[in-house]
Amino acid sequence: MPKKRSGGGLTTTQQAAKFLGVAALAGAVLAGIALPAAGALGLAAKGTVEGFDEIPSNLKTPPLSQRTTILDNEGGAIATVYSRDRTVVPLKNISPYMQDAIIAIEDSRFYEHGAVDLKGILRAMNRNVQAGGASQGASTLTQQYVKNVFVEEAGDDPDKVAEATQQTLGRKVRELKYAIQVEEELGKKKILENYLNITFFGQQAYGVEAASQRYFSKHAKDLKLEEAAMLAGLVQSPTRYDPVNDTEEATKRRNTVLQRMAAVGSISKAEAAEAAAAPLELKVSKPNNGCITAVSGAGFFCDYVRKTILTDQAFGKTEEERAKLWNLGGLTIRTTLSPRAQKAANEAATSKVNKDDKVAASVVQVEPGSGRILSMGQSRPYGLDQKQHETVLNLAASNKMGGSTYGFQVGSTFKPITAAAALEKGVSPAQSFDTPWKTSLPLNSYKKCDGGPAGGGEWSVQNEMESEKGSYDMTDALGKSINTYFAKLEQKAGLCETLTMAGKVGYQRGNGEPLTENPSITLGTTESTPLAMAAAYATFANRGTFCTPIAIESITDPNGKKLKVPKSACSRAMSEKTADTINQMLKGVVADGTGQQAGLDDRDNAGKTGTTENRVDAWFVGYTPNLSTAVWVGADIGKKVPMYDITIGGQYYDKVCGGCLPGPIWKTAMTGALDASQTPSFNPISVPRAQEKEKEKDKGRDAGNGGRNDDDNDKPGADPIGGITLPPGVIGGNDGGVRGGNGR
Repeated sequence: MPKKRSGGGLTTTQQAAKFLGVAALAGAVLAGIALPAAGALGLAAKGTVEGFDEIPSNLKTPPLSQRTTILDNEGGAIATVYSRDRTVVPLKNISPYMQDAIIAIEDSRFYEHGAVDLKGILRAMNRNVQAGGASQGASTLTQQYVKNVFVEEAGDDPDKVAEATQQTLGRKVRELKYAIQVEEELGKKKILENYLNITFFGQQAYGVEAASQRYFSKHAKDLKLEEAAMLAGLVQSPTRYDPVNDTEEATKRRNTVLQRMAAVGSISKAEAAEAAAAPLELKVSKPNNGCITAVSGAGFFCDYVRKTILTDQAFGKTEEERAKLWNLGGLTIRTTLSPRAQKAANEAATSKVNKDDKVAASVVQVEPGSGRILSMGQSRPYGLDQKQHETVLNLAASNKMGGSTYGFQVGSTFKPITAAAALEKGVSPAQSFDTPWKTSLPLNSYKKCDGGPAGGGEWSVQNEMESEKGSYDMTDALGKSINTYFAKLEQKAGLCETLTMAGKVGYQRGNGEPLTENPSITLGTTESTPLAMAAAYATFANRGTFCTPIAIESITDPNGKKLKVPKSACSRAMSEKTADTINQMLKGVVADGTGQQAGLDDRDNAGKTGTTENRVDAWFVGYTPNLSTAVWVGADIGKKVPMYDITIGGQYYDKVCGGCLPGPIWKTAMTGALDASQTPSFNPISVPRAQEKEKEKDKGRDAGNGGRNDDDNDKPGADPIGGITLPPGVIGGNDGGVRGGNGR
């Protein structure tokens, strides 16, 4: 058995034999000779030349992974993301100094030899024998390029990377044959260009353009001699010669490159000496990668764009195809994000809720008629540092798109959907019910979509305050959020019809599962997401036509080719008359109902408040004819937080309500996003009302609270249930909500 040198490694004789073997193999490849299974060198076929004839003759160069740029709807940059920070540039945009430097230090005979430099192999072998080890390599730039292609193709798969870099003669043979093919097909200039674009220069920079930006904050075409020499020196060992962490070592390596350039005649000795005397003068640009760098708090929207590409089959039939598209990058993605709306949403979300509060706020805005998502803001910043109260959980989105598992119960914000279902069935807005403050209704009076009863026994429903009783029509019941009215209205409209309407306006659970066929859905017990609610209410603003939310306007690939992107699908959910009627009734909510604190004074606007049992969720969803906004406030981490006796955003609340916290957030977001010069109006329509004698209420109560019994009832001193303790799942309405309606 051959002896090894001290410390492992091959003996001098073995080193010589290895280089002779490579030289012989290189000559054989060049001559096109088919090698036998075991040649005269005594090399075993396995791991060396086995399957030589099966090596494809054409080298398949994978597209180089590059940075992707995500833009807003005005063309401004939101963020850049990449798995490899690389910007491919043509050779004409690379400094001649850089071209000469890399050739001088890596392959000085590049333009003189073919794919394999036999003279270089023999010279390296001789020097390595004299040095007693492998002190000099013999791979040409073309061979290095081929190896880098294999490494690039392996991506971040450690097994594939190991295979691409394994030190076997079999790999060498494969690289040699591929190198010959590359020389024949590409030529020297293209090989040099590709090499400079694929090579790793350290500090997360791939390719010379990214490296030039990273170390000197300039384009590769503008590199000076000493700068180019430093970059060329990094290729051999980016970590060892890293100028950021070891200026002295990097300077020595740079000067070695300069000496080599002078030795081969690329520059004069005087030029080399002058450049060697210059300091490194780094101007380092830190890596700016990922959604965490997004402007105006748009990290959640940025991640939503990423999720869209990774999950939508428009970008590939398989998960693997979509991931490959994203990881290769080089895309320019123009999104639907409005910089004005995003700034407003982000400021609104953080204006009333602090990042370190027990609860969080989510604000999302959708354009009626197009489905374009204009903003996504949250009170907690996007990121992974929990000590800084950062999160990557997108509170506005479904679980598939980076959101919570189920979404959140929506409380009374569901009631307009029930009203729309009733109107579509022919129920008049003047329909009034004699509604006690609490009642029990037989579950078998609600029919599921298969015609069967929703259950047996009774469904107990009550309003938040005992004084909320009497006869209400649909307008009053929406304005004052009367639970018992909507339980009876759903009876008349039909449970199945209500569920069908919910589906038509895009109401969906956060986990994507079907809606539960439970009558309590009319009180908002089935979870959904802020984005789904904003899109649902945009249907009312769009006079009954629902449009699926979209985040991407267009995508171009690295070659400027446009890719197909998913378009918003619009469909009629209800008649224009129904939508117009809902709009008029919900105008009353912000005019003198539960959402009065949210109302806008300068334009038509409408909306609905909502809270759930124990006030663990608080909502305001509202809109103008040209903008729909949903605001949610609640616990995003761990257990639900009952929002009683709580300080949020530095302000104390004895009870959080839909109108008193989400409402003002909504108003801030809408005011900032909307143009004061554009104030479209809702389509006017006369909404029938019940006779005054049918709407007799407790005049003293109405006079005392201005006709409101949701947000005003949340003022200190109010006793919402008259001291009576009720079991879970009973309380609804007036933003009291119901949590137990679906058994959860």
